[in-house]
Amino acid sequence: MAEPGPAVRRRSRSASARKRSRAPTQPCAAASPLARKRLSPGGEEAPAESPCNNDSEDMFGGHDSFYEDDSLLAQIDDMEQANLQDKHMDIKAAGEFTLGNPQSGIDRRKQSDFSASENAAVHKVEKADSSQMTENDLVDSNEEPGDFILDDLPSSQLLYLDKMDELSSASRKSAVTARSNNCVNSCLGKISSPSFCHDAEPREGNTEVPTGSKCDSSKIESLKDHLKSAMTGNAKAQTPLVSKTKQLKDAVLSEEICVARKAIESSSDDIGPFYGLPSKVKDLLKQFRGIEALYEWQHDCLTLKSLQQRKNLIYSLPTSGGKTLVAEVLILQELLCRQKDVLMILPYVAIVQEKVWGLSSFGVELGFLVEEYAGSKGRFPPIKRRMKSSLYIATIEKGHALVNSLIEAGRIDHLGLVVVDELHMLGEGSRGATLEMTLAKILYTSKNTQIIGMSATLNNVGDLQKFLQADYYTNNFRPVELKEYIKIRDTIYEVDSKAENGFSFSRVLSFKYSSDLEKADPDHVIALVTEVIPKYSCLIFCPTKQNCENVASMVCKYLNKELSAPKEKEKQELIKNLRTIGNGSICPVLKHTIPFGIAYHHSGLTNDERKIIEEAYSAGVLCLLACTATLAAGVNLPARRVILRAPYVAREFLKKNQYKQMIGRAGRAGIDNAGESILIVQEKEKQLVRDLVNSPLENCYSSLLPELTKGVQSLLLSLVGLKIAVTLEEIYSFMCHTLLGVQQHLLPKEKSLLDIIKEGVENLIENGLLKGKMSGKDHNSQSILTITQLGKATYKGSIDLAYCSALYRELKKGLEGLVLESNLHLLYLTIPYDMIYSCNPDWMIYLRQFNQLSAAEQKVADIVGVPESFITKKASGQAIRKNVDSAIVNRLYLSFVLYTLLRETNVWSVSEKFNMSRGYVQSLLTSAASFASCVLRFCEELEEFWVYKALLTELTKQLTYCVKTELIPLMEVAGVLEARAKQLYSAGYKTLAHLANANPETLVKMIEHLSRRQARQIVSSAKMLLSEKAEALQEEVDELLRMPTDIPGAC
Repeated sequence: MAEPGPAVRRRSRSASARKRSRAPTQPCAAASPLARKRLSPGGEEAPAESPCNNDSEDMFGGHDSFYEDDSLLAQIDDMEQANLQDKHMDIKAAGEFTLGNPQSGIDRRKQSDFSASENAAVHKVEKADSSQMTENDLVDSNEEPGDFILDDLPSSQLLYLDKMDELSSASRKSAVTARSNNCVNSCLGKISSPSFCHDAEPREGNTEVPTGSKCDSSKIESLKDHLKSAMTGNAKAQTPLVSKTKQLKDAVLSEEICVARKAIESSSDDIGPFYGLPSKVKDLLKQFRGIEALYEWQHDCLTLKSLQQRKNLIYSLPTSGGKTLVAEVLILQELLCRQKDVLMILPYVAIVQEKVWGLSSFGVELGFLVEEYAGSKGRFPPIKRRMKSSLYIATIEKGHALVNSLIEAGRIDHLGLVVVDELHMLGEGSRGATLEMTLAKILYTSKNTQIIGMSATLNNVGDLQKFLQADYYTNNFRPVELKEYIKIRDTIYEVDSKAENGFSFSRVLSFKYSSDLEKADPDHVIALVTEVIPKYSCLIFCPTKQNCENVASMVCKYLNKELSAPKEKEKQELIKNLRTIGNGSICPVLKHTIPFGIAYHHSGLTNDERKIIEEAYSAGVLCLLACTATLAAGVNLPARRVILRAPYVAREFLKKNQYKQMIGRAGRAGIDNAGESILIVQEKEKQLVRDLVNSPLENCYSSLLPELTKGVQSLLLSLVGLKIAVTLEEIYSFMCHTLLGVQQHLLPKEKSLLDIIKEGVENLIENGLLKGKMSGKDHNSQSILTITQLGKATYKGSIDLAYCSALYRELKKGLEGLVLESNLHLLYLTIPYDMIYSCNPDWMIYLRQFNQLSAAEQKVADIVGVPESFITKKASGQAIRKNVDSAIVNRLYLSFVLYTLLRETNVWSVSEKFNMSRGYVQSLLTSAASFASCVLRFCEELEEFWVYKALLTELTKQLTYCVKTELIPLMEVAGVLEARAKQLYSAGYKTLAHLANANPETLVKMIEHLSRRQARQIVSSAKMLLSEKAEALQEEVDELLRMPTDIPGAC
């Protein structure tokens, strides 16, 4: 309908001009009720006339005919009567007359010209019509050409004119035989048919006129009634919600993507508008990120031949060098140009949520989906999309489960690109083993999936290149120069590799210390801090959480009181906000330090508290954070100066990788000219620190072997379960392509890689997870291994092999007497095993909480094996004769914590009741939600546990959000935590649809402490989630309606 539009506009303007030139006429008796609003000669609105027909309402917004003439229906009625009187009238002429404009008397030639002008109207305007247009008609500052059409005409007129154009085109092609009554009947049928009147009800009875019959008024239905029926039905049709401007922009974007796709598939060196992407991507980067141009190294990296040839790539640059942007450009190329799905693996849940939050805006604008796979979120396998590509943003564990599900479903080739951030984590314990398994499976099962790995701290790149079959790119670029210093006593030394001992003298601190201050601050932290704050920002990395709080308090105690003056109002608002989050409670340390622009940041804070403190620091309300090393590996919070309180993380001496990550936070691009790091060193640590700063980065070694149950054995189990490798020979072939296989020369001589495989398989068979025969010394490498149902449940549920048997026994025992009066028993079954051993119960609290349970709930303790007498004796300090498994005791205690938390939904009150830190309680909640989703998938594979499926589904949802039910839809949106959800709900944004259709400017006005950037991201994230859910439902509909290909008896 885009093309006929302008012609319609010109015709309606001509009619309007004629209408203004005519003298006003009195409505006739047969006038349509649509002609109620009529302007008098003086320009005032005339009184409404009483309609002669009451079978229709004024549904056409003041338009009383198709071409704005006086009363089309009345004139058609008169002409029809005249037509009936002349039975021998030329039928073809009558057909043309009724289909044309009756008043203007358009002949066949003019009607043909009208249709032709419609088709050409998009490109030019006729001179006659142009002369009638004013300058304002020709220039529209807000709308693109064609946009005004939808605004000026009702949908009924647009649909009618479109149909008339089709009919006139058909009539021009018809033969002379059109001079029959069938022509009239056909015309009438088309006008009244349901295919034309989209929502009109079908008329009863037979409206067809037999061939050769005469036009008798008693047998033929009035043309007026036909047209009224058509117009009424068309008026009910909804006007498209998407404007012409949006449609045209989408068309341009689609065309650019099509061109980019062809260019990217060719061997040409032309990189297109923006590295093979539509120019809109460049505009969005400027709009959302403020990025106008790429760094030179980013350009060089994106134009590498290896990327154009779709080879795997590892690239390494210092922290803050802009690595992520390169990855995002490659991701957009895959999603938009190649239309393949992408998996992005990030190390922590907080970073996953931040990335989902940031990329949803691009997804909404460019037409792809962003799906979160972290904690308990994610669907396995993911929904198979037909219309849009998906970007899966996942933690290491969820990414592995996602890849397993795609391999099992035979869809791994749909994954076009995998991006891994912090690639050096391959060498870090069980998470490194999981990451290695994920990448090895992708490499082995899909030859079309490209892998991109990035890190700031890589050393033995050769091993990683061989493992990933990748090229390597590196650069020492930093947008802001970094200067490294160490401090010994009151002297500052610059790290200098050219100096004889690695350090060169820089300066002596000039800050004057009193004797009291010297005792309180022997490491001169206050002197280092006051050199930069409050004008610039500063981070102090501390070894422990308690040290963070102590340093923040100490600095405030001795700082000049004048430092509390800047942004005093914003600081008070921050305190108020933190108190709201805590339901009236606030940490006394933060209450004391925030007025000075100082706070601490560690895992002891709740997610809401950390989020608000991070936002306040980014906004400049806070100028100093005392934090642990986790902040360096998490969200990006740069500073002018970074101070390392000591060369330790907890009790372990600092590693070079950790040191580089921490000092990498120094220097803010676009704000600071330089960044500086200062490591505080004691005299006795001088040599160790010299070795630290001058040593190379640590090598990355495979974690598959050290992490036995989460490493080699877990990999072997999933290989057989997924049928990637089912014989020893196939397994050995696969293992040779892992990082462990690449580094197998580092294995002890007495145990080869094949020996490790055989030992692992035997262990799995012994534990009932695999089936197969391996007897004697001569292992048959061709013997086929199969997975048991328990083994399948274990790998699909991502359960640690060390605990799968215990979990099975406890679920089996639960079937004998599952207590469903409350969710306490279910909570016990979802307590993560790896949190049990860090728990130290307070026995008085244990007994108090036990006594508050109902009789049925107390029965849970007996069922799991913790009698009341044991708890009582422990609380009173009596000797225990019969030992009880400490793992069960601790697990039940943690169940009490979660049970109380789900009832009260207040982390503050629960942490006080159980004498635990708020952060630990929330960490327990998050881990339990994730483990509950794993247990659910475990039970789905075992038919005997069918009863747990519905129960665990609901419990997982409760643990994921732990808020009142009405807040859950809002908290599903990435970046919206409990405090923000409460604000939004109170402001009237109660559903996902409310947020998706919200105006960011209105949000900023109604929600306290919400920036425009945050408001836009919330709306974009809500739109993305809403689109994702709608797409999922549409996929289900399409699947239901799809015709089976194997219908019995079908040809």
